[in-house]
Amino acid sequence: MHKLAIGLLLMVGSVAAQNTMNRQIDTASLKQQVIATETAFARTMATRDYEKFCTFIADEAVFFSGHGILRGKKAVISDWKVHFSEPNAPFSWAPETVEVLDSGNLALSTGPVFDKSGKQVATFTSTWRLEKDGAWKIVFDSGNPVCK
Repeated sequence: MHKLAIGLLLMVGSVAAQNTMNRQIDTASLKQQVIATETAFARTMATRDYEKFCTFIADEAVFFSGHGILRGKKAVISDWKVHFSEPNAPFSWAPETVEVLDSGNLALSTGPVFDKSGKQVATFTSTWRLEKDGAWKIVFDSGNPVCK
């Protein structure tokens, strides 16, 4: 009986270790999804695709802007529409660092923001949430000017 109990404990420990390893693999995969999502989000500015831009914003998103806090998708997309009015993008950005919670449903991305000439003028920080439909949507967004 004692050998059986030890065998069961070893088996349970092995399953727990395997689950932990799977979770790490899943987190790495989710991180790649967020990088791809942030990159596609940034591409909407470069390609001047306002309609596609809007699809990345969660309904309850909160964006911190120079005009104050923008609450909700309608406020965000209304405020950002001006950035899509010219034929050339006024700025661009790219993810540099992305991390996903072990739970796999929330991620943070951050990276440089460049002006038209390619000079870094700010750093963005975005929080992404994995929605029930499997899409990552941005829920918080903030930018900070580059320190001199």
